[in-house]
Amino acid sequence: MAPTVKCIVLTGNGTNCEMEMAHACRLAGAEVVEIVHLSELLCGEKRLEDYHFLNLPGGFLDGDDLGSAKAGANRILHAKIRGRAGATNAETRLYDQFSRFIEDGKLILGVCNGFQLLVKLGVLPAFDAAERAQTVTLTYNDSGRFEDRWVHLKVDPASPCVYTEGLTGLYLPVRHGEGKFIPGSAEVLARLHREHCIALQYSTADTATATLDYPANPNGSVDAVAGICSASGRIFGMMPHPEAYLHRTNHPRWTREDLPETGMGLALFRNAVSFIKRQRL
Repeated sequence: MAPTVKCIVLTGNGTNCEMEMAHACRLAGAEVVEIVHLSELLCGEKRLEDYHFLNLPGGFLDGDDLGSAKAGANRILHAKIRGRAGATNAETRLYDQFSRFIEDGKLILGVCNGFQLLVKLGVLPAFDAAERAQTVTLTYNDSGRFEDRWVHLKVDPASPCVYTEGLTGLYLPVRHGEGKFIPGSAEVLARLHREHCIALQYSTADTATATLDYPANPNGSVDAVAGICSASGRIFGMMPHPEAYLHRTNHPRWTREDLPETGMGLALFRNAVSFIKRQRL
């Protein structure tokens, strides 16, 4: 008998895509989906260990003060978990829960601001899990403005990414002001390519050719990077929003084109839920 899949969608302090992300998890077949405020983790009311799949939605975490998701990352790294009486929990930092969640081989998906949070935490790409440190960043779009448009995405079929398994191309919306992917060094970029951790790239309309040309590449990302995964494929961050295309009516041309009932974005969540059931996490 397949296990009950339990998903947590983290919200609070400026996130604003939690409802869509939770809906995607339910449509994908997860039996338990909870939207949990960050404060519920910090006061000990909820614990990450009770879930299989952590979703970090988009938005403007802490108003993007100090740069995209940087303040939020610092909170997770250093904030202490406190009980109802205000005493510090023996588990100390919230980050300890994140670390155990990763070590247990569970799934994490960060979209847009959630992707920014993962790279600022050093959780992605984290080639050396024992020494997580920030080695890439997401910064201001080359256009100098907020980009709200739909983009084509090339999928690397050789990527270990759990979420993109079996997919050949995607068409999803982006909506961000700080989405330009920059690696910390040529060595980091080379390793991302070598280990096929670049799961998604902005592409031409045929989704076969990565592109640096604006507006197909909406932010100027180096090597057209739109999403990267960990070496295990279980942690994935992407700037485009899969939760924003779950039904054909989400498509910008749904009244003019003959489209499948199900939107392309749902496939990523279905892959995640299916993986959890197979692995019995």
